[in-house]
Amino acid sequence: MADSLLQVELVAADRLVWSGQAKMVIARTTEGDVGILPSHAPMLALIIEGVVDVQTAEGETWVAAVDSGFLSVADNRVSILSERIELSHEIDLEKARQDYERAKSAGENDDEAAEAVRRAEARIRAVERAS
Repeated sequence: MADSLLQVELVAADRLVWSGQAKMVIARTTEGDVGILPSHAPMLALIIEGVVDVQTAEGETWVAAVDSGFLSVADNRVSILSERIELSHEIDLEKARQDYERAKSAGENDDEAAEAVRRAEARIRAVERAS
């Protein structure tokens, strides 16, 4: 059974956010969404602001909002490395909505504001998907 599971780590710049065994991981890369199952071919990809779903060996689903970063897959090990990663239950939905509105009003032509909009959208989607 150990071969039919993935060892997954979600790592933010300041902490290990989650580590455990999973049946599947779904993440958004610069090339589109990717689903990782056991025995997946080795890969290294850039992830973008979005949501990561981890379906654990116990049947739970952990949802996290991530900033851009890296996804590495090799030998049934999946590592997601990002500046910021927040599990859905750590996110204050009302604050995320306020951050979204604030970033939207700052203007989408500004690169920093556009990044803040994408980050807030990811945080909102993570909470909504986990609900």
